[in-house]
Amino acid sequence: MSYRPICDVWILGRPKVPYYGSFPCGFLQRARDLLGVHPLDPVLHVCSGMVRAYGDPANGVVPGRSVAGFGINDRTLDIDPECKPDFLQDAREPFPDLPFIDGQRRGTIVNGETVFHWPAILIDRPYTEEDATHYRCGSDVFPAMGVLLKNATEAVRPGGRIGVLDYLFPRPPATLRLVAKISVNHGYNNRDRCYTVFEKEMP
Repeated sequence: MSYRPICDVWILGRPKVPYYGSFPCGFLQRARDLLGVHPLDPVLHVCSGMVRAYGDPANGVVPGRSVAGFGINDRTLDIDPECKPDFLQDAREPFPDLPFIDGQRRGTIVNGETVFHWPAILIDRPYTEEDATHYRCGSDVFPAMGVLLKNATEAVRPGGRIGVLDYLFPRPPATLRLVAKISVNHGYNNRDRCYTVFEKEMP
């Protein structure tokens, strides 16, 4: 590695959401900040689970105020229909194109062709096959990190970023540049998670 990425340690509060594998308090906003997107930019949340539930008043959120870090134009992808994702699909399959939002979608010109890629993608799969058994769809659909990063690289626009929260410090495809590596924890006797941010190279 010829340069030093952003490195940090985030010791955050315990999740307030009654859902297995939910983000530590404050993680989502910090994670989005490192994705370098505008608050109105759509971010695709992959293996998103119940991320929208973080904005539920029952979870300590002020009524009428969206959850910090989840933008109003963000979209979710999950294999579990009970999570009510925007894109109901297996994350091992190619990710969807950027959808129309308020009747419009902003394309990016790549090699003279307009493509509809995401400004940023955030991946939060079950971290291990054992973790996957705690979810309704089980470990049979546990996605390999290499597959997720390949799909994300194809779906994010040039210059866009991909965030990954996992136990792994994943090796990216050659077209991605490492931007940040953050240790994430929420207290003593808890396993560290790794939040990694990659940026797709320009053509």
